[in-house]
Amino acid sequence: MSMHRCQVVLLMIVVGIADPAPAQEKTALPKVRVVATGGTIAGEQRDPGTLGGYEIKKSVNEIVALIPNVQRYAQVETEQFSNVGSPNITPDHWLRLAQRINALFKERPDLSGVVVTHGTARLEETAFFLYLTIKSDRPVVVVGAQRPPTGISPDGPINLLSAIRVAAAPESRGKGVTAVMDDRIMSARDVTKIYARGGGFDGAEMGTLGTVATGGVEFFYQPVKKHTASSDFDVSALKVLPRVGISYSYSGAEGVSDPDAKAVIVATTGFAPEESKYYDGVRKKGVIVATTFPSGEQVDTAPPAAQSALPPVVAVKHLMPTKARILMMLALTKTQNPSEIQKIFDSY
Repeated sequence: MSMHRCQVVLLMIVVGIADPAPAQEKTALPKVRVVATGGTIAGEQRDPGTLGGYEIKKSVNEIVALIPNVQRYAQVETEQFSNVGSPNITPDHWLRLAQRINALFKERPDLSGVVVTHGTARLEETAFFLYLTIKSDRPVVVVGAQRPPTGISPDGPINLLSAIRVAAAPESRGKGVTAVMDDRIMSARDVTKIYARGGGFDGAEMGTLGTVATGGVEFFYQPVKKHTASSDFDVSALKVLPRVGISYSYSGAEGVSDPDAKAVIVATTGFAPEESKYYDGVRKKGVIVATTFPSGEQVDTAPPAAQSALPPVVAVKHLMPTKARILMMLALTKTQNPSEIQKIFDSY
């Protein structure tokens, strides 16, 4: 090849590199707000790297900073709502947290989703309350850890990264509030802590909606019961929730309930004779009685109630007792009629 021709080819290459076709602007990453409440995910040991105890001390900024390359997936904002162990979480916290998240969604149309970091002892309860009270189809993801970040093999950073990815994913809209643990996306209606170690959360028969894999977030199922944007519960002006108790049924039991409660959830597979008499007396006093299986796995429709002048017992399907209590609390803000409450339970 002649020197002149080489110069022409070289010139063409240089021009092609120097003047490329205009590249499309990169789409801005979704914005995700991480709202921290405390829990093991914020734990700090006196002796790091051991199996020893810990205190809930790390801030939301510290736990987000433990995730390498989180900026690849979302623009993360942070907010410290509280910093306590989840056994300290009360219905008052639920109300204020739901009100705060609803305000965020109202004020911030640019927000793709919210992640709530939480202790695992009460994670399933807080998640279900939010499932019933958040008034948006945008994702709210509740996440925790079974090991503190200073311990051996901490699970908090990967759980939190997975939760942020779910909150950022457009596919997460309309799925209701979820819990993300161990790369599984579980509906807040069904998620439960079954033991206190890695992999200790489960979605039972119906609650695992999808997974978080290397390639992205993938859903396989979605809830059909009412939740979030379709929910009838408005807690925006609510100051306190009605008091509801839980009682446990067992062989030879005679019945027991919180005397100040407006309703009682009885975890039972069938009343003993003395229990039936006791809960009849409770209903005579105007206290609402509801029954659910201790496992929460009962799905059959309750048999027709015998003719009685007493208000009917509310039959709960596929809800564990702690979650039935939460739904009853909210139902009582709408009605005191057991028949109407039954319709609410059938819908949620």
